[in-house]
Amino acid sequence: MVIEQPKPVELEAWREELRVLLASRAFRQAPTLAHLLEYLCEKRFAGESNQIKEYSIGVELFRRGDAFDQETDSIVRVEVNRLRKRLAEYYAGEGAAHPLRIVIPVGQYVPNFQPVVLAADAVPAVEPATETENPRWFLRREAWVVGLVVAAVVLGLGWLAIRAPKEPLETVATAPPAQLTAEPLIGPPPGDEVRILAGSSRSYADHADKLWKADAWFAGGTAVKNEARHIARTEDPSFYRNSREGEFRYDIPLKPGVYELHLFFAEMVYGEENTGVGGEGSRLMTVRANGQTLLSHFDVMADAGGDRIADDRVFPGLSPAKDGRLHLEFAGENGTNATLSAIEVLPGVGARMRPVRILARQTPYYSNDSHWWGPDNYFDGGQLAAYTDPVSGTDDPELYETERWGNFSYAIPASPGKYTVVLHFAARHRGWNQPPTAGDEPAARVDHIFNVFCNGKAILENFDLAREARGTDVVVWRAAGLEPNTQGKLLLSFVPVKGYASVTGIEVVPE
Repeated sequence: MVIEQPKPVELEAWREELRVLLASRAFRQAPTLAHLLEYLCEKRFAGESNQIKEYSIGVELFRRGDAFDQETDSIVRVEVNRLRKRLAEYYAGEGAAHPLRIVIPVGQYVPNFQPVVLAADAVPAVEPATETENPRWFLRREAWVVGLVVAAVVLGLGWLAIRAPKEPLETVATAPPAQLTAEPLIGPPPGDEVRILAGSSRSYADHADKLWKADAWFAGGTAVKNEARHIARTEDPSFYRNSREGEFRYDIPLKPGVYELHLFFAEMVYGEENTGVGGEGSRLMTVRANGQTLLSHFDVMADAGGDRIADDRVFPGLSPAKDGRLHLEFAGENGTNATLSAIEVLPGVGARMRPVRILARQTPYYSNDSHWWGPDNYFDGGQLAAYTDPVSGTDDPELYETERWGNFSYAIPASPGKYTVVLHFAARHRGWNQPPTAGDEPAARVDHIFNVFCNGKAILENFDLAREARGTDVVVWRAAGLEPNTQGKLLLSFVPVKGYASVTGIEVVPE
């Protein structure tokens, strides 16, 4: 992505906006965020946007040293996330009338300076007095006009009092506020979100720029830490290096409403990759929400398909108890300990699960239709690839800049019900992943003919991406009426027939 440098006049305006922000109360009270904002903006002013990377910020600004590990230390993502929120709060309040705003897009660290067109009625228009007008006469005229208006209002009220009916006036019911659609235009449904890392003493920002807070609102159990490096089906392995084990509960305060609950697990004790002792059946547990059983005889290892595999279970349609809290209980069975890696509570859309959108890339993305796409998640196998040549057949070519290719699968969590799965593909007719050969001869085209299975049932057979694309580059394919398996997953397997399988994006939409 090429970022153009501003013209001198623009640069002066940018610097002035930064100066005003740094002098504001909002940033004077947050010196760390002020320092971070100044660092990012000065890099942009100096034409060094390509140097604004997570690693360089951690080393240069937060003094993490050359051994800074972005996987285990999320200091940069956490602070940039806080900075985005502080900027949004500032421009919603004190800076609402600013014609220029500093924005840090989700998934990026380079600040943008966006001009804002203020509504005509946002600032009251005041016509200056002409040079021939006498200011005192103008004030007397204004007072005279105001007096007439007040007199008219008093007379009008007196007339209404005389004409008023003796019985009480009918109360006109105002229309209720418009209900939220099943899916809002931008991002997830508005409302409070709660994200907790069980057993962790520090907060963490994941690859989707979601902020997870340190362990809170728990009672019982023990915080457990492990040193496992690789956890399958996640881009955030450090997410699962802490857990709470034993018999414990969480009492999470929530505002009235309907919520969607996600519980995250990973078996880190039993199995071949850990102690080599035990396996399926070694740990069983029960999970309840406000006294209602969500999971019974739950075996994390059997549910995920092995140890050291991220497992996400989703439960829509939950509400807080009468005391305003969501009470979650975790208890082991047969003398074993319950375990939990994280909790996520999101505003719900009724009894249905929220739509899931995933792009095969490492950062989130807002598409042209204002949908929020999460970065790659729930996958196993395959490789990521990125391309610079734009594709045809879409008004949003950036959506198709990346893909996962090879032999791979996605285990997408889903609650009971039926779903439509939408698969997005992009064909590169000049060949995939093939550099020029010796002598500048054109590289051989890589075939993409493959099958796609959902929970073992074929939904695409001998799918030839190049043939299906024909005169365009983009193919969007839908499969309706799909149901999750007994582990609460839509397991999508992409299996090569000739060459490699590939996919750019996956949507899972409740029917």
